Amino acid sequence: MITPQNSAAASGSSSGAVGTVFDIGYQNYEGPREGRWRARYAVYKDGLKVSLGLGRGSRAKILPWLFIGSLVLIGAGLALAAITIDRLAGDGAAETIGLPSHSDYYGTASIIMFIFAAISAPELLCPDRRDGVINLYLVRPLTGSDYIIARWLSFITIMLVVAWLPQVILMTGLTLGASEPADYLKENWADIPKFLGAGAAIAAYSGTIAMLVAGFTTRRAYASVFMVGLFTVSTPFTFGLAQELGGTAGKWLSMFNLSNIPMHVNDAIFGSVSGVTQDAPAAEFDTWILVSWFFLWTLGPAAVLWLRYRKLAP
Repeated sequence: MITPQNSAAASGSSSGAVGTVFDIGYQNYEGPREGRWRARYAVYKDGLKVSLGLGRGSRAKILPWLFIGSLVLIGAGLALAAITIDRLAGDGAAETIGLPSHSDYYGTASIIMFIFAAISAPELLCPDRRDGVINLYLVRPLTGSDYIIARWLSFITIMLVVAWLPQVILMTGLTLGASEPADYLKENWADIPKFLGAGAAIAAYSGTIAMLVAGFTTRRAYASVFMVGLFTVSTPFTFGLAQELGGTAGKWLSMFNLSNIPMHVNDAIFGSVSGVTQDAPAAEFDTWILVSWFFLWTLGPAAVLWLRYRKLAP
């Protein structure tokens, strides 16, 4: 630090100002320089915490954990109901009477997952842009692409946990509740990759669209309300109008029921029709059309979101 002093006071003359240099202990950083991947990981890890409200006040934790708890209770409730029925009426009774199982779970829980995505995704993007924090993230070597990909991956990780955890609980409960757990697992192990694949489809779809909506506003409430409204309005509008039109036009209009898009993939994976899509005209299309439509609605928004952030600079 250099402190200017009056030359007359410092040297007894008026020839010019002088100063004093103080050593305040600054040192060069000599530790490891972890580079770009460490910065990406930091943004990813922070995204996990933000999505769950960790490291923040209790109010920030209420909604995400409320939705996660609700989904876990659905999985646990289905498991307990199936165990009780099988114990009272014999193995396989729950399946015989049509109690919802792995193939039907996502139809029951998908709306909760959509709302969870609508509420949690804006927390990852909106405050950073509104408060200018993103400018701190984007100092080199981190780029706009690094930032949004890390944020997207962190949110999809949370969405996968939200999708898979209740299914794992349901599978565990059904296995342990069977009279012969080993035989039950041997006969039904194929349900595991099926519910993992279907859960990944729902997580990627709902998480990507929610992130896209959040990427175009700095207000979390606006993003959440728009996302919920988008899914809420599309269901009755497309269903009713598709029924009126009928034919091929009705089928294609039914394809714009945003809630059903990942559920058609769920049906394709499990080889059955869930209660959510059984009356949808779009279900009459070939499987490859429904799956292609899902990828269009997942990869398309992902590309737009990436283009939105890739050119950002501090």
